[in-house]
Amino acid sequence: MVATMAQAQYRPTGIVHREIKFPGAASATLAGTLTLPLITEIQRVPGVVLIAGSGPTDRDGNNPGIPVRVDLLKDIAELLARAGIASLRYDKRGIGQSAAYPRDSLESLERFFAWNLFVEDARAAHAELLRHDEIKGYATAFLGHSEGGLLALAATAEMGKSAPYALVLAGTPGLPLRTILHEQIERATPGLVEPAERVMAAAIESGHVPADVPGDLQPFFPRYLGPFLQGALTFDPASTAAALDTPCLLLQGGADTQVVPLHDIQPLVDALARRNKPGEVLVAPNVSHNLKQLAGPDDPGFAGPIAPAIADKLTSWLGRALGV
Repeated sequence: MVATMAQAQYRPTGIVHREIKFPGAASATLAGTLTLPLITEIQRVPGVVLIAGSGPTDRDGNNPGIPVRVDLLKDIAELLARAGIASLRYDKRGIGQSAAYPRDSLESLERFFAWNLFVEDARAAHAELLRHDEIKGYATAFLGHSEGGLLALAATAEMGKSAPYALVLAGTPGLPLRTILHEQIERATPGLVEPAERVMAAAIESGHVPADVPGDLQPFFPRYLGPFLQGALTFDPASTAAALDTPCLLLQGGADTQVVPLHDIQPLVDALARRNKPGEVLVAPNVSHNLKQLAGPDDPGFAGPIAPAIADKLTSWLGRALGV
């Protein structure tokens, strides 16, 4: 009876959203939202940094290229708060209310969007999370979605003993980005594989995207993205995960058409299984890349709540890992 009363005493009774700004890499100011569980008794709570996926995806998980609101990261933040876990999500550099990208030259754009700065921004977000008195400094995690999972892995590997205690990779590929792009282009337009390989090789070698990229490939390889691609294309998520001893949860939608199960994630699954501390893996049937339950065969899986199987696994695993 005593234990039951203590648990009820600390059950969240609501959610608080706090808008914040904090310094990112290379003097860029980042804007974000700290979401806290409202608890009747004052106590510190675990905290998670949420990292958005690729492209112009904002802190809530929305992208102007998607015609409906996805709200994936906002939904995760509120799900965690109801489970007694705080979170910090942020607009990536050049997006939303974070630092605007420079418009004076190609060189300035290249510097602003370098891969290592996105990794350092994730580290800065974790430092900002720790700055808040409500957070248990010894009970934090990264949760990265899609490309955000790659950034979470890279940041964790760089941070050493100061890294978060736990790591959640959601819809995150285990194959290197170069392999994934090669296969995507080969499936869609086989004739563009050779020029795509030439562009990727040039970006890796020089840190610049060539000026003569074919028009159909330009959405994949915009001119300013050279330094980003130089880091992203050579980053190996599976070998990075294998070298970490951080507790790790891999969440994957079984109906994901962007990061294809199990082909794209199998190297991560194998890497987690080889570690001294094996990770946990959930592939949820009929769930999209955005972790939403599909309503039917024509549903792209953008809208609606987080799939129940994903939500249950995420909250229970983080609750155990972070000591909620």
